[in-house]
Amino acid sequence: MTSTDSTSGAQAGVTPLEFRETLGRFASGVTVITATDGETRRGMTASAFVSVSLTPPLILVSVDHRAHMYALLSQESVTHFGVNVLSSTQKHLSDHFAGRPGPEEAVPWFAHEGLPLIGGSVAQLVCRKHQVIEAGDHTLYLGYVEYSRYTDDDPLLYFRSQYHELG
Repeated sequence: MTSTDSTSGAQAGVTPLEFRETLGRFASGVTVITATDGETRRGMTASAFVSVSLTPPLILVSVDHRAHMYALLSQESVTHFGVNVLSSTQKHLSDHFAGRPGPEEAVPWFAHEGLPLIGGSVAQLVCRKHQVIEAGDHTLYLGYVEYSRYTDDDPLLYFRSQYHELG
């Protein structure tokens, strides 16, 4: 249900800062979305990741229109993307792909059928772009999971704008 500002007829809502602060109370895992156009390899830290369906296996990631990843995923020739669930030892990679880059050689890249993935992650998914949904200043990419692998390592968590670990 949405409320309407009675003076302007516009929909009332929370401010972007209030929205960010409120949603910061939701603890999430940290993922790095990866893709390539065959020449450029990119990664982007994302906490806006969700499992959508078991049958068929679908996930969703949200990408800001200002992100380099958005420009890459918007290309029709880019049909697949990776989702890498970071381990508790990979804070530096979250920072690296969130715009605070460290040395590129510190990224443990590996390829699965040409798609770049992050080694040492708790889990990796290879997804085919299934549906693209415009949503405000972001685009939602629904991915059909074609490949997955995982470990039993502890994940990196994000809560109130800080990293955390289990236990």
